[in-house]
Order: sequence, then structure tokens, then C-alpha cells
Amino acid sequence: MRNYFYSLLLICALRTPAKAQTIQPFKAGDRVVFTGNSITDGGHYHSYIWLYYMTHFPDRRITVFNAGIGGDVSKQILERLDSDVFAKKPTVVTLTFGMNDTGYQNLTGSKADSVYAAKVTESLKSFRLMEQKLMQHPETRKIMIASSPYDETAKIKTTPLRGKNIAMLKIAADQQLTAIKHHWDFVDFNHPITEINLKQQQSDSTFTLEGSDRIHPTNDGQMVMAYLFLKAQGLSGKKVAFLRINSKPMDKITAENCKIDAISYKKNTISFNYLAASLPYPLDTISGGFGRPAKAQVEALKVIPFTDDFNQEILEVKGLNPSAQYTLKIDGEPMGSWSGTDYDKGINLALINATPQYQQALAVMHLNEERWTIERRLREYYWMHYSILKPKGLLFNDGLPTVDSLQKYAKKDFFVAVTVPTYQKARFKAVREAWQKEIGLLTDEIYRINKPVTHHIEITLAANN
Repeated sequence: MRNYFYSLLLICALRTPAKAQTIQPFKAGDRVVFTGNSITDGGHYHSYIWLYYMTHFPDRRITVFNAGIGGDVSKQILERLDSDVFAKKPTVVTLTFGMNDTGYQNLTGSKADSVYAAKVTESLKSFRLMEQKLMQHPETRKIMIASSPYDETAKIKTTPLRGKNIAMLKIAADQQLTAIKHHWDFVDFNHPITEINLKQQQSDSTFTLEGSDRIHPTNDGQMVMAYLFLKAQGLSGKKVAFLRINSKPMDKITAENCKIDAISYKKNTISFNYLAASLPYPLDTISGGFGRPAKAQVEALKVIPFTDDFNQEILEVKGLNPSAQYTLKIDGEPMGSWSGTDYDKGINLALINATPQYQQALAVMHLNEERWTIERRLREYYWMHYSILKPKGLLFNDGLPTVDSLQKYAKKDFFVAVTVPTYQKARFKAVREAWQKEIGLLTDEIYRINKPVTHHIEITLAANN
């Protein structure tokens, strides 16, 4: 009972008003380093955030880096801040930790309380040192991120570690107080995701955004994290485009974040050229991420209003016959037919996957996924060094004796075994440099093809009317 009331106090303590959750959007030229543990290392949330900027702000080029290392606690993050984070010359650094810091002991009662208290104290001791180091970089904006939660309530096979998330909230509360003290930014992933889990578990007790291990969000959970971050940046409500026209000539036209010209009114047909300033946000339908069964990014739409908040490309046509059907064509290709009533309410073009602008956005998404995949190879190399080789005094020693040592170690460590094949390639500087060049080429190509183009739109009375 004491733990229950304490958790309520923590929830109240960590709750912040909307204003405190608002952080500045990224600006052109920003170099953003997302720092964390495996949830960042193997996760997609930073990539999904970047994809939003790629599509919604095609001329606002930024660079996003993954600086996650699986298994890290605050002490390990502290030790690599210079070599792995600030070496990237960031203008913005995010920091999230706490999952590994609180441990994975299955204890109850007063013993659990004392163990968690000791682990939290140890974690915050290193955070204090990180705080000092972060203060040495006034040129860099800092964003503290309260970790995504440990799910103790889902009715799944993995036995929950009671009290773990409460301990994580203590770390998050300290992050928030530190952010307030230094006027840094703060974003809370823990409470909103916990609320979603609890709400969904009312109808499906097995539901979780944290994957089968209760820890690692699958791609839908990673998309929720991206949504929360973009929401905190105050970007909600920024439409892809909004266009309102009337079926009668000379009536007022409203065009937001887009331009139209060459509008033509003929019998039963309205046509015009349309150029949006943004692309719709494409959502991957392929399952992936931590845990089995894995989930697709698009499944996040079941639990967050991402479409309403971030993916509105609205076409309204006033004055059409409410009961008649009208066919929409873009660049001569039919997209579907809707009633005059539907057009009056507005058609969200961002939900029509066949539009040329959505297809253009899909190409951006796939190039971004390829970029993410290559970056993950590099992160596996750095994981091997920081997590396995550094404690042995072999940091960035890539000689053949190190390879032999790892191959032997792999026989008793599953994670090393699955990472050795990538390491054997990445240990060569030329290979790493080639991968980095490929990331650069992919990013250049993304910012080449992500510019919206003009499309010709026709709205015609359907033949069956």
C-alpha cells in the first residue's frame, strides 16, 4: 500500500503543465544527438521524428544522430559523452536513461525498496557529473527525456518486476528538476505511455507498447514516443496543407501551406494546379522492432491522434450537390469518388496512399529506413567497444587478437555472438567511413527528392450520377 501511495505522489510530482512541456522545434542546420540506452540504440523514435521534419519541412535540413548504447546506465553514458556525443558537434543533445540504472532484480517489500533506492542514488550520482559536463557546453541545447516506462501491468508471460517503474520515475523527477534549474528542455515519455497501456489493458489485458520483455517499445511504441516529442515541440496542428474552394467561380479560395493556380470551372468539372509546401507523413506497415510478435509503425494510430494532429492534407469543396458523387483525379489518375457532402466536410488527401505526393513521401521513408539500417551497423560496432571491449581495456583496439577474444567470448554471450559478424566488418576504418559516406549520400538524396511538386487536380461529376 505504501508503494501505491508513493507512486501516486511521484505521478503528481512529475506532472507538468502544457507550457513546461513545450520545447523549441529544431531549426535549419541543427545537429541533434539522441543519447540513451538500447531503447534509443535499437529504436526508431528519433528516425520517426526526423522523418516528420523531412516531409513537413523539406527545406529545413537538419541532421539527427543515434547515440544509444544497449545496456548503458548513466555512468556509462557519462564516460562516452565526449567521444560519442559531443564529438558529433551537436547543436542539440537529448538525454534519456533509467531503465538499466534501476536493475532487473525480482524483489518485494522493504528489500526491494532499499535495493531500488541504492540504484537510483548511484544513477543520480553519475547524472550529477553529467550535469556538470553538459554545463560546459553552453552552445548546445539540452533536452532531458524521461524514459519510456517499464510495463508492470500487462498480462503477458514475462514476470513483472514490481516497483521498477516507480524507481525510474524518481530518476525522471530528478531529470525534470535539473532541467528546470538550468532552463533546459524536458519531455516526459513515461506517464503518457503508461496511461495508454493502462487504458488499452482495460479491454485487452495483454496490450503493451513495451514489447514482450516489458522494456523495449516495438515500432508502434516508438511512434508514440515520436508523437509525444513532436507534440512537446508545439508542432501539433501544423497541416500538410489546407485548401478550400467553391464550386462557383469568383468565390473566395483559402489556401494554407499550399498554392493553387490555373483554376478552371467547366460543366461538372473543377480543375487546378496544386503545390503544397509539405508532404504527407508516410507510416510503415511492415512489422518490426523489439519483441515478438513485432508491430508496425502504423499501428500506433490506434492509440494516438497522430493523423488529426500532424497529418492533415485537407481538400474542401463547397457548393457541390450533396447527394452526387464526384471523382477526384490527381495528374490524370483517379484517387476515388466521394459525395458532395464529403467534399464539403473535407477530404484528407494524406490518407490516400495512391496520391503522387504520398508515393513521393514513401520514397523518402524508405531511404530514411535504409539510412537508419546503416547507422545501426555503426551503433553495433560502438556497442561492442563501449559495452564489451572498454571494460577489458581494449577500447578501439580492433586488431586480430581482439577478434579472437570476441569469438571466444561469443560462445557464452548471445548478444556478442549476434554482433560479432557486424563487428568483423566495421573494425576496418575504411568500411566505417564507407558506411558513413553512404549515410551522407542517402541523406542528400532524401533532401533532393523531398521537395513537393505541382500536381494537377480534377474534381468531376462521376459518370454514374
